[in-house]
Amino acid sequence: MTNRMILTLDTGAVVIETRPDKAPGHVARIKELADAGFYDGLSLHRVIDGFMAQMGCPRGDGTGGSGKKLGAEFNDVSHQRGVCSMARANDPNSGDSQFFICFDDAAFLDGKYTVWGEVVEGMENVDKAERGEPPRKPTKIVSFRSAA
Repeated sequence: MTNRMILTLDTGAVVIETRPDKAPGHVARIKELADAGFYDGLSLHRVIDGFMAQMGCPRGDGTGGSGKKLGAEFNDVSHQRGVCSMARANDPNSGDSQFFICFDDAAFLDGKYTVWGEVVEGMENVDKAERGEPPRKPTKIVSFRSAA
């Protein structure tokens, strides 16, 4: 069984190496949602240049989720370019389906958000995402699945 997932955006494919050694509950839930097709067709609803691209909200505005909250699994992986981490509300145990991919150094998030993976191929396709909160013409997720 591979620890890789393929996030296909309408800008191209992004290969993510998951970190079940650091966030086993989050990795399991993201794989479960992805393989069920939950993310397919969703938009990148919050894309901030030099910071991150956020996705995984079924409402497209940052207020929705799958309905299952995850307990925080904060770890020692630093938020650097390509790192995948869970979005959450003020409650540290409020992560659900939304996550973000860092464009640049965001170490100020370390220890406050759960890192669950890292982009190992295709970061240039995340870089192509339309910017905005929300973007006028949001980049879409075509599919998100565990790699075979």
